[in-house]
Amino acid sequence: GSCRHRCCPGRNNACWAPGARWARCYCDSYCERTGDCCEDYQATCRRAAVGCVVGPWGPWSECSSRCGVGSRARSRQVTVPPRHGGEPCPELTQRRGCLGEHPACRTAR
Repeated sequence: GSCRHRCCPGRNNACWAPGARWARCYCDSYCERTGDCCEDYQATCRRAAVGCVVGPWGPWSECSSRCGVGSRARSRQVTVPPRHGGEPCPELTQRRGCLGEHPACRTAR
């Protein structure tokens, strides 16, 4: 089988070609783990693979709670999306706990 016309990222059971003796061979990047890649997968797909590239983390948001336990979040953007079975993108958002300490909290007690 040949991957000449298609290379798919991740696990994609629809990304296959007819192989030897009526068996299917695959052209998705998961085939490297399962060992059922088409013969030309490395030459055709891995050469063309582009891994995900992300930008820097943005600033942390304000605490979601003015008084008491809350959370902050930050995010980053994809600058180059993965193609042809390249490395997938890492997490694009993060959260962490915080404690709101607005001056009004003291008077509310």
